[in-house]
Order: sequence, then C-alpha cells, then structure tokens
Amino acid sequence: MDPIYVFGHRNPDTDSVVSAMAYAALQNALGNNAYQAACLGRLNDETAFLMERFGFEAPPYLPTVRTQVKDIEFDHPPTLSSAVAMSRAWEIFRENSSLYALPVTTDGGRLYGMLSSTNVAQRDMESIHHPVIRDIPVCNVLSALEGRIINDDDDVFDVISGEVIIALPTSGDCLLGAKEDSVVICGQQEDVVERALELGVGCIILCQSDLAEKYRGLSSRTCIIATPWDAYRAARMLYQSAPVGRAVPAETTVAFHLDDYLDDVREVVLQSRYRTYPVLDECGRVAGTLGRYHLIRPRRKRVVLMDHNEISQSVPGLEQAEIVAIIDHHRLADVQTGNPVFMRNEPVGSTTTIVAAMYQELGLLPPEKLAGLMAAAILSDTVLFKSPTCTPKDKRIAQRLARIAGIDLDTLGRELFSAASAAGKPIDELLATDFKEFHIAGHQLGIGQITCLDTESVLERLPQLLEAMAAMKEKRGYDMQLLMLTDVLREGTELIFLGDADVIRMAFNVGEVRNNHVFLPQVVSRKKQIVPALALLWG
Repeated sequence: MDPIYVFGHRNPDTDSVVSAMAYAALQNALGNNAYQAACLGRLNDETAFLMERFGFEAPPYLPTVRTQVKDIEFDHPPTLSSAVAMSRAWEIFRENSSLYALPVTTDGGRLYGMLSSTNVAQRDMESIHHPVIRDIPVCNVLSALEGRIINDDDDVFDVISGEVIIALPTSGDCLLGAKEDSVVICGQQEDVVERALELGVGCIILCQSDLAEKYRGLSSRTCIIATPWDAYRAARMLYQSAPVGRAVPAETTVAFHLDDYLDDVREVVLQSRYRTYPVLDECGRVAGTLGRYHLIRPRRKRVVLMDHNEISQSVPGLEQAEIVAIIDHHRLADVQTGNPVFMRNEPVGSTTTIVAAMYQELGLLPPEKLAGLMAAAILSDTVLFKSPTCTPKDKRIAQRLARIAGIDLDTLGRELFSAASAAGKPIDELLATDFKEFHIAGHQLGIGQITCLDTESVLERLPQLLEAMAAMKEKRGYDMQLLMLTDVLREGTELIFLGDADVIRMAFNVGEVRNNHVFLPQVVSRKKQIVPALALLWG
C-alpha cells in the first residue's frame, strides 16, 4: 500500500511536526495504516529536545512529492540472464503477445541490455544467409533441442561451433564441403554419420533416428546429440540456442531509476525512439520496465497538509500530489485541490489542539508519551498560553493531555523554552528558524520567529543578522524581511526588520524606529499580530 505522507510546513516548528505525528498515529490507530508522518526540514533545538525528552525519533525528511518512477504501475516482465538460450526468450514473447522487450541481465543481476522480439527475429533471419553458429554452450544446445549427448561418458564438450549442414539423401558425396568444425544434421542415414565421423566434424545431430542406439557410448571428438525433433525444426532451434546476450543491440541502453522524476523521464522518452525502457533499483538491479503509455496517467503521491495551506510554505512538487486532507489553524490561502478533500480549520492557538480534539471525538486516548509531546506542542505554539491566538480550548486540551502524560505544564514550559536558546547558533540557522513566506497585497515578505529567553544576547549580533538578512532579501526578492525575537519573560517581541521603516512605524503604531529593530510589547504571534497588521496597512 502506498503511503499517505502527513507533514507540516517548511522550516518546521514543534506544532507542525507534532501535529503531523499525532494525526498519522490517529489514522493508523483507526486501521488506516498507510499514514506516515514526514518533515520538510531540519528540526529546531526545541523540537529536537522534545523528541528526545519523550522518546520519539524525528519523522523522515521528505524533500519533494514530485511524481517518481516508483509511484507508477510499471510492468514486471521476466528478466533473463544474458546466458539463457534465445529459444527461451522467443517462448516468452510467444506466450505474451503484448510484450515488446525483455530486460537481459549479467550474472550479478545488473542490466546487460534490452532484447526485443524484433532482435530475436532478425537473428533468426540472418541464419538463412549465414548458417553458422559460434561457441554456443552445449547446455544451451541440449536445452533448445531437448536432446542428449550419446557419446562415451568420458568425452567432454563445452561449446559447439561451425557451419550448419542439413544432410539430405544424395547419389554423390553426402557431405560435400563439410569441414572439421561443421555441425551436421541428419536422420536415419548411417552413411552420413560414418562420413561425418571420418571427417571429424564438430557435432552430429541425429533427428528422430534409431541410430542413436548404435552410436551410444561411442568415444569420439565429435559430439553426437540425439533429438526428438525433425531436421527442419532442429536447425531452427539450433540457431535459437545462442545466448540472448548476443542478440542484444550493442548501443547504449536508456534506463531509468526508481527515484527518477517523471517530468525528467518524459523529456528523455520524447527524445528517444524506444517503446520499452528498463527500470533500475538503487543497487542497479532491474526492477521492471516502463512504456510510453505508463506516462499518460501516472499515480500521484497522496499527502495531508498540517499547520499550513500555502503553496510557498509546503513541499516542492505539491502541484503533482493528491491532497487528501488539510488540517490547519491559519488563514485560508492559495492551495487548490482537484477533488473535494477533508478539511478542518479552526481558530485555535495550535494545530495539535485540533488533532487532540479529533482523538477525543473518536473516543481514543493518545499514548502517554505522545500525549506529553502534544501538550508540549500546544505550549510552544501558544507561547505558554500568552499568545493572542490562544483559546480556552487550547488550555483545556493541553491540561487534559498533561494529565494523561503525568506531567506538569509549567515545568515543561520552562524546559522547552530553555532548550531553544539562540545565543550560540550560526546566523543562517537563526534566520531559518520557523521561517515562512507571505504574499500580501502584492508584497512579498519573509518572517522568521525565535521564541526564547535571551533576546539581548541575540541583539548583540545585530550587525551580522542584518548583513545576512540583506543577502537573503536580495536573493529571494522580498519587499521586506522580518525576524521576530519573542521573549517569553518580557511578553513581547524584538522585531528586527529590513525594508521601509515607515511601514513598521505605521503598522505597529510605534514612535521613532532606529537601528532596524523595535520592541513590540504584548506582540508574540506572527499569525494574529504581525501579518494582520501589515495586511491592514497594505490593504
């Protein structure tokens, strides 16, 4: 069963990661075992601390949901070793009329090339003009002819080579032109056999002949094979005893890997002339084949968006995925779906609150450790219930989760915000912390937020922060860039900005703004205080 990926936004915070984990656990508990939590970026210090604190591993990183080769239902035809007789390949083609080509592999299972029915037919037609076989393993010949060697047991034969001669009854020399390495096909013709043994030909093939009993156990350097086939069929099957590797075209084979993106595959297919392409796994072994028709309506990855509904905040390739659900507590944005989806959007302080309510509505209790992690996520996103986004429902559910987990919310809150110390972090990491892009009334801006207890130590690095912010602003084409240093103890935010200072002054009703930062008392929410103030100013 293909997984349904559940993930929060890019530059994930604790709420987005935990809500994804909790929702996936809820669905799996209900028997929907395909749900798999994922993460769109590196965990911040706070989230990493909480994962370790409650004994969880971080969800796997999901770089993209672009459709890949492994997402489509490609074919799984038989895979042949390059040493197998062509008769086996032709038998497969005959039994599967829709099959155009077969993957051929080396002894190690790696791709040798692609064998088409046309390749086999061409090889067979060439034998009419060049009735010669070269170094064909004896085992292949015996398999194709369903024959057996009747020589003495001590006679050893490895390969058979030579010009193929079908000996017909004649009044003259019955083997005119035969050489030592010839392969003679005959029936109930003792004179032909004796003449062939006299010439020392490489091989005699007795077709539907009682002579096999006469020559059984004969010690000779000529390999004598008895077959139940008639001479015509024996000749045709002899040519088809050659290893399939010899019929594989020498040109380089176009192959794809399971992780290749379908967009890239289409480009290659449009520029090539083949009908079937091999698919390789991560070890280079053949996993199947795909044709052009597989690219028409590929199966898409299925996803659940948690804690966001904006394309700019979501996973790359979202437009190629099938969204099955959206659970969020932010404004409705620009995500569009092709079909109706389950959507739950509530004006609460944390997406984890919504997921916890769903547990309650379905009569389920989250496991003890998960309940503790969920309580921590609500504390984080509501800034210890001090954010204006916080509702009585957040407090009530967080307290219930804390009782299930047997923890104290005040103690947990001090632990998690102490773990988020920003003093010693690299500048680039600080800017990327809980970073989101917004598009408001034609303006593009990026806003990062750090919730901590040591804003003064971060402000000491203001020149470095402004330099890095300027580089990011220019690279991404933002009209304005903000970094919120939300101080839990001071119950406010040091807002560092790059852009028009008048915008900051008017949007937040502050006096003179200096050195690209200003303290905003009682401002702790990006969603409910920073973004709405700018949206109101810009209309």
